[in-house]
Amino acid sequence: MNISADIPAIVRVLIVFVLVLAAIRKKISLGNSLFFGAVILGWLFGLGFKSMAFSIYHSVTHPKTLALTVMVCLILVFSHSMETAGQMQRLLERYQGLITRPRINMVVFPALIGLLPMPGGAIFSAPMVKALGQKLDLTGPQLSFINYWFRHIWEYWWPLYPGVLLTTTLADLNLWGFVAFLFPLTCVALSVGYWPLKTLNGGIDGSHSRHFGNRPSLWPFVKELFPILIVIALGLTTGALLTAFLEPYQLAVTKELGLIFSLLVAIGWVWHRNRLSWVQRRQILVQKQLLNMFYMVIAILVFKGMLEDSRAVQMISRELLDWRIPLMPISMILPFIVGGVVGITIAFVGTTFPILISLIQTLGESQHMLAYMMLALVSGFVGVLLSPLHLCLLLSNEYFGTALTPVYRYLWVPCSVLLITACLYFFLLHG
Repeated sequence: MNISADIPAIVRVLIVFVLVLAAIRKKISLGNSLFFGAVILGWLFGLGFKSMAFSIYHSVTHPKTLALTVMVCLILVFSHSMETAGQMQRLLERYQGLITRPRINMVVFPALIGLLPMPGGAIFSAPMVKALGQKLDLTGPQLSFINYWFRHIWEYWWPLYPGVLLTTTLADLNLWGFVAFLFPLTCVALSVGYWPLKTLNGGIDGSHSRHFGNRPSLWPFVKELFPILIVIALGLTTGALLTAFLEPYQLAVTKELGLIFSLLVAIGWVWHRNRLSWVQRRQILVQKQLLNMFYMVIAILVFKGMLEDSRAVQMISRELLDWRIPLMPISMILPFIVGGVVGITIAFVGTTFPILISLIQTLGESQHMLAYMMLALVSGFVGVLLSPLHLCLLLSNEYFGTALTPVYRYLWVPCSVLLITACLYFFLLHG
């Protein structure tokens, strides 16, 4: 018997959210928090042990789950391979001198690091930003903002980020269509990031421009960038070819297989070209972080499966329809709150998007799924950017010796502009 049948479904799900967020705040891993949250969710909605076990089994063995888990783990292997090989460091070194304006260089260094989804990756670019910033007499909060903001300009669409992959998987969207659709948001993030830079000691170009004499060749830089180019170019072409050739077999993961293949080729390239020893390769493959990421992705999809199998999303959809709450503010507020509390993109995507997707379908708005996912992703990611638990923000502030409040003074305007832009983009596309 369902002991909580008289409690509104949305209240039951909010109870689970609060418990999951409290567990994360208590330093319990995201994977464990979501897995036990899924079990509590099933219990609150009256599922028996057998039903919950079947739901977990079905979620874990679904082809989309397996493909997404493999992709995320390979991305982590790829990122750590480039870091272990010193290729990311060489990439930054080869870039020096190609552009002589400090303002652009201060943006490019963290942006290049941002191409790889490394946890706490802002600390990687911090020494380069600090070296340039010292010549321009910039303060700690200014340097931390520059390092932090431009590290994260890609996360709205870059296909190596787990949040992007999870969004397209949950909403059953074409990955490359999603990439093309959300790419303009990086242009917006890049532009609005310059707003605080204009006030930095009267601007940071002009008389402070560095001149390197003879400009170095572009080719060494492209060579170091080549593995990343392999992932994107080969992922696009292989995914399209597999979709065309395997369409008669109705495989659900043809595009994912293309990206998996391109990642394997890129990892092999990095290992071979950098002559990584078998000991180094083994260390990359057996790291604890890889196992944690594997478990976290599975836990997120188990949580999503339990939301569906318990009929929680249908009940919530019906209640919100009865209460006549507009879909647009829900699509913004839910991800923003969870993103702000947790500070991890994949967490707000995995917990709130199944509910939003069900609402969108129930309200007959499936033709605008891409627009709603864009709005929800931007809203949630702005919450992540402002979260005091975001690892990159904490590490960047610690490196530059500054507190949160001075950096927030530079963050609030770009974040506000991003939200406004997402709303305008939504209205434009929604019609």
